[in-house]
Amino acid sequence: MNAAIDYEKVDGILERCGNKKSSLIAVLQEIQREYHYLPEEVLGYVADKMGVSRARIFGVATFYENFSLEPKGKFVIKICDGTACHVKKSIPILNALRKELGLSENKRTTDDMMFTVETVSCLGACGLAPVITINDKVFPKMTPEEAVRILKDIKEANRLED
Repeated sequence: MNAAIDYEKVDGILERCGNKKSSLIAVLQEIQREYHYLPEEVLGYVADKMGVSRARIFGVATFYENFSLEPKGKFVIKICDGTACHVKKSIPILNALRKELGLSENKRTTDDMMFTVETVSCLGACGLAPVITINDKVFPKMTPEEAVRILKDIKEANRLED
């Protein structure tokens, strides 16, 4: 078992969500909220605890786009690239954030595990285009300059917390 995984927390999640097969998605959502992704060893642990096959859990975890099997940063930045956001120049925002964080199309998370930058097909806020979210908080009418400023504010706030 992974030393970084606190299985008492996983047990708490199972207890809160109800250790029933019908609670599987809620359990996976809570685990992802705790670890910022779904660690493989936790999926196996949950399978054993819930009496569900590992294949079933892996199938659910890989079916839904919002679940991730790869570790993500503390701050997950989603850049909408739906039609409205794309037309209103979401790609320059993506490029500015990647440049600021030293990321690329293949490297989506910073080495310090602080930031993950990813694109999504649509955030459902077309009237506010271009839109980004940072840990589900919506930032409307974004520009590359404003996105970088917000990023610097987050970095500064976290520096003060340390």
